[in-house]
Amino acid sequence: MLAEAKDLSELMVDLAYASVYFGDPDMAEEVDELEERMNDLVQDMRAVCVLAVRRPQEAEGMAAVLQVISAIERIANDAVDIARIVTHRLGIPRELVADLSNAEEVSHRVLVREGSHMAHRPLESLELPVATGMRVMAIRRERDWITDVHGDTVLVPGDVLFLRGSPAGIIRMRELAAAPSWIPPSPTDESVITDLDRAVDVLVEMKNMSETAVGLAYSALVFRDMGLAAEVKHLEDRLDEMKDHLELWVLRAAAQDLDPSPLRGLLHLSQAAEDLGDQAQQMVWLIEQHEDVHPILGIALGESDEVVMRVPVAERSDANGATLAELQLNIEPGFHVLAIRRGGSYVYRPRGYVELLAGDQLIASGPDEGRGLLAERCGYRLIDHEDDPATPAELVPLGDVGATSAG
Repeated sequence: MLAEAKDLSELMVDLAYASVYFGDPDMAEEVDELEERMNDLVQDMRAVCVLAVRRPQEAEGMAAVLQVISAIERIANDAVDIARIVTHRLGIPRELVADLSNAEEVSHRVLVREGSHMAHRPLESLELPVATGMRVMAIRRERDWITDVHGDTVLVPGDVLFLRGSPAGIIRMRELAAAPSWIPPSPTDESVITDLDRAVDVLVEMKNMSETAVGLAYSALVFRDMGLAAEVKHLEDRLDEMKDHLELWVLRAAAQDLDPSPLRGLLHLSQAAEDLGDQAQQMVWLIEQHEDVHPILGIALGESDEVVMRVPVAERSDANGATLAELQLNIEPGFHVLAIRRGGSYVYRPRGYVELLAGDQLIASGPDEGRGLLAERCGYRLIDHEDDPATPAELVPLGDVGATSAG
């Protein structure tokens, strides 16, 4: 249930941002419906946690589980708040819609056409996260929505896929669906940077940063990593500062004879992004305070649709000396690098120009089927102990007999 709740909350956030991007009330209403499923899950999980505690010494570990459950619930509530920009018609500046196209991860939708490479094929055979760096969040089939998407889901002509991933994968995705070329929305060419422009740029940065904070928080729990927890705290502080600046710029923009309606949407989004950072901080508080982290957290977070890997960069590998832009890990194998550990510090949300060096450790999230390829790009062979799931996977240097834990 915990793994399902994590995946569900991330799906809700993705759909909420996509509903703003496309101005799609159907997607926004779907977020509201998913909230009902989340509420049921949260109630069931809390009941199980209460029943699972039989001795006083077990209470502290289970309290940690309850804290993570509460944070996931709040993340889902933030998604509902984002979707209400569309359902309540709060308005959003067109500049923001255009700038969302330049986010590190974007939402996209595409229609599957008859005769396309995707038609009448199961998703698992397409390996879209590996081939394009984009993953299917949901499918709209006529008037029905499919949000519980599995690898054996067969796509049929007329399906509308709602995807999320690297903007670099959109062209390939549309080719597979036989969709016409698509030009992302662009703002009007203004040479003067206004307070509204600054607010929009900061909000896109807040969106990227808040999602990174949540991803790093899950990683900190899986690896029980104090360094990652400290980075989440830093991101949360930055989000607070950025929200303060954004509010000031929005108020200044309101004094420039602009329509105030879209400005409400900016403030609404900034509040949701800032709260996502708060929930990430709540999760890593357990690590910072050296609280007992119940083993079920690592197990559940490792069983979600997206897995987190910690992979070192070997000296003799494609990754050593290459930039992230050159490697294009977000397209193949479809992994998004959350942070790089170099020496005793972390580089979070690394840009494409960052060059990887031997000894670096990548903290990355992506599809389970892409783990082996990610390991190979970094100079390792991934060995799963399928006969003993309790034993962690191992990374064996290519051409070597040694092994290190994959985390």
